[in-house]
Amino acid sequence: MAITLAFDVYGTLIDTHGVIAALERHVGKNAAEFSRTWRDKQLEYSFRRGLMQNYVNFAICTSNALDYTCSFFKVALSQQEREELLDAYKVLPAFADAREGLERAKKSGYRMFAFSNGTADAVETLLKHAGIREYFIGVVSVDEMKSYKPNPGVYSHFLRKADALGADAWLVSSNPFDVIGAISSGMRAAWIKRSQEAIFDPWGIEPTLTINSLLNLAEQIGGPCSYPE
Repeated sequence: MAITLAFDVYGTLIDTHGVIAALERHVGKNAAEFSRTWRDKQLEYSFRRGLMQNYVNFAICTSNALDYTCSFFKVALSQQEREELLDAYKVLPAFADAREGLERAKKSGYRMFAFSNGTADAVETLLKHAGIREYFIGVVSVDEMKSYKPNPGVYSHFLRKADALGADAWLVSSNPFDVIGAISSGMRAAWIKRSQEAIFDPWGIEPTLTINSLLNLAEQIGGPCSYPE
């Protein structure tokens, strides 16, 4: 069976800190720290929603996290400014290595899907704007399960949608919680360590593969692009 690659989107293919340029107009020198806090709260809210079984879609988590971050930094945004920032989040740029890394993986014969906390429509828009939608067979969203990564049910949902088996499927993500979630659910996982300062959670569950760029992904997974039947 051909190897299936499930690419996380936010933070792996798409640079969530691409919103910093827009933030600089509103928060000046605090833009980078504001962006990090916004992203951290976005993820925290998705985790909490998943645990509480009180689902709202990822765009609402993003919006709620923006409101928290504004309160934390004591930034008063007009409704128009707030909408401009949320709109910027819908058209974030791809990382510099994304297109070439995906091109190499596609040429190697892997079955490739985008797998995201975002809704399918939002991810489709994001990938098309970033110029990388063409590399994927399809988009699989946790929205269909009304939960979030790392709920094991969403990884099982991906495998069903992709018609793949865990032993033949890899998650590709820069988010340690996502990598651990996938491995705990029977998949393999490649951690994209985009920063030398990035720390993998010390849970005793290690990535199948650790690399610092998508450019090396296809080569580092190694071996033939399909396992024996």
